Amino acid sequence: MRFTFLGTGTSSGVPVVGCGCAVCTSADPRDNRLRTAAVLEFADRQGQDRTILLDCGPDMRQQALRAHLRRCDAVVFTHNHVDHTFGVDELRRFNVLQSGPIEVYAEAGVMESLHRVYTHIFEQERNINKSFVATLIPFTIEPERPFEICGLRFTPIRLMHGRLPVLGFRIERAVNVPGVDDILPLAYCTDVSAIPTESWAKLRGVRTLVLDALRKRHHPTHFTLDQAVAAASEIGAERTYFVHMTHDLLHAATNAELPAGMELACDGLALGSFTSAHEKAPDASGAGGRAGVSAWDPTA
Repeated sequence: MRFTFLGTGTSSGVPVVGCGCAVCTSADPRDNRLRTAAVLEFADRQGQDRTILLDCGPDMRQQALRAHLRRCDAVVFTHNHVDHTFGVDELRRFNVLQSGPIEVYAEAGVMESLHRVYTHIFEQERNINKSFVATLIPFTIEPERPFEICGLRFTPIRLMHGRLPVLGFRIERAVNVPGVDDILPLAYCTDVSAIPTESWAKLRGVRTLVLDALRKRHHPTHFTLDQAVAAASEIGAERTYFVHMTHDLLHAATNAELPAGMELACDGLALGSFTSAHEKAPDASGAGGRAGVSAWDPTA
């Protein structure tokens, strides 16, 4: 199992266009943040490589290239904002690579939004010209009703993003295999300003927590860093990684201030260990492919 942060930035990304602040001009590559998204890579019970995306924003092509992704079995959406959904057109390349469709999972309202924006995908028969578009299989999901993808169980958790209800996810093996994973259960909770009372129980007992922490100043639709630290302390995961940061937070300086077991994530940070079939295969020079990583690697 490998969980990789494809992007850790807010909707504008970092650097912000036209900004000369200390974060936007930082020489530390950890301060460069594409729009927030993540990927799970693992082997299913039959030994088949699987890849599941968590959101699919406008930086998807760049993120997929950087992470050396070669397949996409499914995409799980948290909500319908542009920075989390406007990369869906890029999925068509994975259809070609794996010679098959891609499953997409979202709440009813999010699925309606995807259908409206991507009519050329969901209603291909209406296209004037026959076009190269993605082939997707939609599945509607609901809070607190678990579903399974390739042997992983996803439990949707209701969260609030300002006044907008969104989803986080508790992710774990559908069948417990002792000693296999050191990152699961994992809770993925981006774009959060409040956790409803009934949702806290779904977050208890996770080993890894991924949580929104926009900046230090108040924001109406996102946790501040202090609010995120307080929520993470209440949840009590073994390790917490903050995401969806704006250009107010300098990576190294902010991490130096955080409690033990908590840190800002950064683009390319990978948790766990997994070597896919194409990584095992030799390249043209005879050397092996990209090895699995368990820490941030700027050369990956």
